Amino acid sequence: MDAPHDDDGYEGPATLRVDDTDLPVTVTLAGHFEPIDGKYHWYGRIQPNESLTALLGTRRATANLTTPTGQAQGDLTDPDPWGRYRITGTTPPPFPTDLH
Repeated sequence: MDAPHDDDGYEGPATLRVDDTDLPVTVTLAGHFEPIDGKYHWYGRIQPNESLTALLGTRRATANLTTPTGQAQGDLTDPDPWGRYRITGTTPPPFPTDLH
């Protein structure tokens, strides 16, 4: 039996814009189309970044993420124990998919 959806993704350099500040970051992203709500959900982790930690600390924020193949707005959550912020979005993702 086939999986209900295939995961798409991107791993590599990106630019994160938070509070009018552009930060070079490294990301690992994935995503899938969710048929229940009819939206594409993308998510991932931003590798530890001292500048991002200095800017956000443990607060949440909305950010614009740009990769070599696209850009999207996402929500940042507080960092995990390894200093990686999680980013999620339901907009078209900042990487190519079979859907667009």
